[in-house]
Amino acid sequence: MEINNRKAYHDYFVLETVEAGIVLTGTEIKSIRENGANIKDSYAIIKNNEAFLLNAHISHYENAGVFNHNENRTRKLLLNKKEILKLKEKITLNGYTLVPLKMYFNRGILKVSLGICRGKKNYDKRESIKERDIKREISRDFKNNY
Repeated sequence: MEINNRKAYHDYFVLETVEAGIVLTGTEIKSIRENGANIKDSYAIIKNNEAFLLNAHISHYENAGVFNHNENRTRKLLLNKKEILKLKEKITLNGYTLVPLKMYFNRGILKVSLGICRGKKNYDKRESIKERDIKREISRDFKNNY
């Protein structure tokens, strides 16, 4: 089970990816296992040499009752100190941003794939849409001819 952020590939150039763990409560994990998460508008920051995920929406777990979690709370990301310092350097010097690309389970543990991204301008977005349409046309013609 995977939660993808397709909007990130439309809005950003992904230069590099990093895998990180995430600190969650029990109701959040259960909700994610039931496909109750959305990372479309979320981003990551580094503050006091710690990485955090902001605006990730994880829906309430139905069977939790009063022990449910806050849906849009800030969640801590688990990275090594070297990784955090490397990310911090790239973000501050080059003006890049950290965007979560996907959430997935790796041997029962939830991981977040973070992308070091640079924003696209409108003409870049139009260019990538044009390229995608051309590839689609070529594959359609190829299938029809053979």
